[in-house]
Amino acid sequence: MNVHKEFIFAGGQAFAQCHASTLVELADGGFLAAWFGGSAEGKDDVAIWGARRTDGTWAKPERLAKVRDDPHWNPVLFADGVGKIYLFFKVGKSVKTWETWVISSCDQGRHWSAPRELVPGDKGGRGPVKNKPIILSDGTWLAPGSLEGGGWRVFFDRSGDGGRTWESSTPIGEGVIQPTLWESAPGRVHMLARSACGVLCRSDSQDYGKTWAEVYRTAIPNNCSGIDLTALGDGTLVLLHNPSPPDKTHVWGVRTPLTLTLSLDNGETWPVRQDLENKPAIGDVLPEFSYPAIIKTSSGFAFTYTWERETIAFGAVASQDVPTRDTR
Repeated sequence: MNVHKEFIFAGGQAFAQCHASTLVELADGGFLAAWFGGSAEGKDDVAIWGARRTDGTWAKPERLAKVRDDPHWNPVLFADGVGKIYLFFKVGKSVKTWETWVISSCDQGRHWSAPRELVPGDKGGRGPVKNKPIILSDGTWLAPGSLEGGGWRVFFDRSGDGGRTWESSTPIGEGVIQPTLWESAPGRVHMLARSACGVLCRSDSQDYGKTWAEVYRTAIPNNCSGIDLTALGDGTLVLLHNPSPPDKTHVWGVRTPLTLTLSLDNGETWPVRQDLENKPAIGDVLPEFSYPAIIKTSSGFAFTYTWERETIAFGAVASQDVPTRDTR
């Protein structure tokens, strides 16, 4: 695949580290990206930052949200399909007790509403935990969530009224978090999730995400780091992930390489693979290319990811450069 890559910023920003990016395409064909940034992950000065890409150029990063002097985490951008953009994010001292907050924009991310709790009083995080919600064929919003207090489990938050209210599914799985979603046919929804067992795990729903089958292991290696996936118009699945299993030396697994992997059969097999980054670990020097976000666009697909915690990388692939059943 012919992949275009660039950095969103390259020095001079108001934060030392950045991580956990998210991405949305704007109505004019530009992009809006967001991430969390501060002195280091989990510090009280960490806020949600973002930047717009117009005519091929990224604007200077701006602080988009800072609710209080607690760490901010895992922003998730989501376009509702009728002109409104939402930015979900987490706030709290720890993952087990964080809250989900949300702001929205009616002018393509130029101005934002005041932040509000997505589900007032919730602790542990409702709505999307890392990856984007999807709009199902019946109009339902389905957000991929997970819980880390008392063990890792995934759940799915559904909204049938445009995000005003949410209903969560029963948590499923063990040792799995941060799922990514796609719908292969009306009502048939699927998820892949980060896991602690060395491979990605999957579950499937036949009723628009209301109930889910038992979580099962796939053959796709996972280093216990974040993933994301998007479904293209012809059903091709594009997964962005670190296809490296955990090892005994590094608890979370080395977060390299970062790889695009494609499936043409709804995730049964993944025959097309292309590395975006592949810098090996050397002793205790651990490169990090991680926590991707990927979206279908009007001209193909686009993605962002953490580059060494120093910047956020952006990339895009045009539709004509995506392998199909006819071009493999």
